[in-house]
Amino acid sequence: MNHLFQRPLGSDNQAWKCLVGCLLSLSFALSAGAQGMPQTQLQRTTLNAGMHLIQVQLAQDFEQRQIGLMWRKEMPQNEGMLFIFEQPAIQCFWMRNTLLPLTAAFVLDDGSIVNLADMKPLNDDSHCSKKPVRFVLEMNQGWFAKRNIQAGFKLTGPVFKK
Repeated sequence: MNHLFQRPLGSDNQAWKCLVGCLLSLSFALSAGAQGMPQTQLQRTTLNAGMHLIQVQLAQDFEQRQIGLMWRKEMPQNEGMLFIFEQPAIQCFWMRNTLLPLTAAFVLDDGSIVNLADMKPLNDDSHCSKKPVRFVLEMNQGWFAKRNIQAGFKLTGPVFKK
């Protein structure tokens, strides 16, 4: 999964469209440069969703976030990717070059889920957080629903403030 853009609050529409166009071009160039290879060697940590353990790869810099889960053909059920941003913003994601159906959980600094978005593979539709967040957790689609995890649920782990 690809991080699409962060929209500054109160931004001008025309300038915003230009910025998004530039970012899409940059994203396409990065995607082409990565030559279709999934990233599987990122740093990992464990998160807790109640009694459920989640093994996550950490996408912590611009390039790691841009590639995300692109080109992955499978992902174990209790694994995911946690995108970590430097500061809270409205985070928007798309599914270019992403083969797996995913659900994105947009997460506050304290681990609280703001909203969830189901995302279709190989689709450029934008899915955004409803509030500024620093974390986005992507899991196989249906993982959250099967465990009745919804907006307001609090994840725990070493990356979240207590």
